[in-house]
Amino acid sequence: MSENKEKIYIVLSQTGTILSKIIKFFTGAEYCHSSISLDESLTTMYSFGRVFANNPFYGGYVKESPNYGTFKKFYKTKAVVLEFEIDKQKYAKMKSFLEEMYKRRKRFGYNYLGLVSALFRKKHKSPNRFYCSEFVNYIFSKYGVYDNTKLPSIVKPIDFFKIFRNKIIFNGLLSKFST
Repeated sequence: MSENKEKIYIVLSQTGTILSKIIKFFTGAEYCHSSISLDESLTTMYSFGRVFANNPFYGGYVKESPNYGTFKKFYKTKAVVLEFEIDKQKYAKMKSFLEEMYKRRKRFGYNYLGLVSALFRKKHKSPNRFYCSEFVNYIFSKYGVYDNTKLPSIVKPIDFFKIFRNKIIFNGLLSKFST
């Protein structure tokens, strides 16, 4: 890595919860959740998902970690970690944007209708609402991390896996990930 670059990560996961099994049934995809991490330890990941580990029906903008919440509760979560490089200026702007968004997280909601629509290959965008892969694609596109024309217009977590296979640095149980 050059000295003017930073590493950032997409974490694809499958918790094995009832909701993730339903999504897997409809999509046939091995991974049904995606998150962004700006640190190589994955201590903090940003996504749209469960606000509370025990309630799959209340979602929003969340910070996730293998050490607490949903991923700690579902410690057998399977994950793939994709690594990208971004210049330091874009990294700093992305970090600031994600943190500012988190401070205002109550203004954002989970795009339930978008998720259901995506299962049927329909696009539905609601203001200030995202589902996980829609959010990851939005952030990475906003900061020019990759050419998003490679991705379908309705992005599912498995699409990141298929298109960016050459970026995989880990494949296994999220609880076993270490840098």
